Amino acid sequence: MNKKNSVLYLIIALGFLSAFGPFVTDMYLPSLPSLAGYFNTSTALAQMSLSFSMFGLAFGQILVGPLSDKYGRKRPLLISMWLFVFSTIACIFSWNIYSFVFFRLIQGAAGAGGVVLSKSVSTDLYTGRDLAKFMALIGAINGIAPVFAPVVGGVMMSFTNWIVIFIVLLFIGCILLCLSYGLYETLPIEKRSKKTILSTFKTFGPVLQNRIFTFYTLQQSFAMATMFVYIAASPFIIQKHYGYSPLIFSICFGINAFGIGIGSALSLRFHQIKNSILTGNIGLLALAVVTTINLMLNVPLLEFEISLFLMLTFMGLTLPSSTALALDSARDNIGTASAALGAMTFILGGICAPLVGIGNLLHSTAILILITTTTSLIFCILAAKAKKASCTIPE
Repeated sequence: MNKKNSVLYLIIALGFLSAFGPFVTDMYLPSLPSLAGYFNTSTALAQMSLSFSMFGLAFGQILVGPLSDKYGRKRPLLISMWLFVFSTIACIFSWNIYSFVFFRLIQGAAGAGGVVLSKSVSTDLYTGRDLAKFMALIGAINGIAPVFAPVVGGVMMSFTNWIVIFIVLLFIGCILLCLSYGLYETLPIEKRSKKTILSTFKTFGPVLQNRIFTFYTLQQSFAMATMFVYIAASPFIIQKHYGYSPLIFSICFGINAFGIGIGSALSLRFHQIKNSILTGNIGLLALAVVTTINLMLNVPLLEFEISLFLMLTFMGLTLPSSTALALDSARDNIGTASAALGAMTFILGGICAPLVGIGNLLHSTAILILITTTTSLIFCILAAKAKKASCTIPE
């Protein structure tokens, strides 16, 4: 590769790297109900493999983000991708549910490198509306890539088991490792942090004290928590409650993932990117109410699926803009800010995911969806007020 990668190469490489962490989760979702049977364990422990993967994604970003501000973007990315390859091999050879859950934690932490560094590299290269446009293009890939993951997983579950799914994940990880080698370093040595490693991690303090950054991060995190609630509950709702096959679940999941991509693409239509966040949050809450009613009334799958698709489309509308506005407000510590943004998302996801298993699955899912979408709208309003106040402060 030339020193400067083409825009197309950057979009493809960074798009799939940013989608890689969620992709690892989505592809094995169809096997989640059968995982308990394979390891002869409970549904709760099988779901813990999902939660621990999310916690790994959060911890990995907290670790990689600040280190990338000190050592550059490419080296931490390559280390993360190599760790993913080895942890995936370990998952394949897991001997019980506990070892599998542990290796999923490591696998999630390794996948976090692509998630956080794709944002950091994007922010190194672009600012303002250009950054929002680039994030929207990456967001569209984030919506398209997971469409194929659960469908492929569902097809494979029709004639094989979760081990083959992880072999495919290993192959994809190797491809992304090769793509990572082709990326050039976007953080020059002179712009890297000169602080010690310990001091580098202390930069989380000033980043989180930035009210604009924190409010937009919390807005996005609670919006994404809605999706993680759906991710944790949908395999059991569609396969156990409605009685459909893993393939039908995968198709429904893929359609909904495509909705997120559509929402991300539509965010480009707004002249002021903050308006896409407000519009998306209002629509997200409105459709969350409809989805809640559908869950409580136990409507047919088609009606439930339509409300889910529209809800997640509105969620996708908020993601590129909130990411751009949050990171634009914390440019002095982009790696740390990217880490905090991603980590908060997966921490909330890891907390919310197992809660769907408390009591009646339909009712707990409905309640969690209402709570997360309402809270997301509240932080959207607080972020807009904080940004407006910062603009009125005289220099």
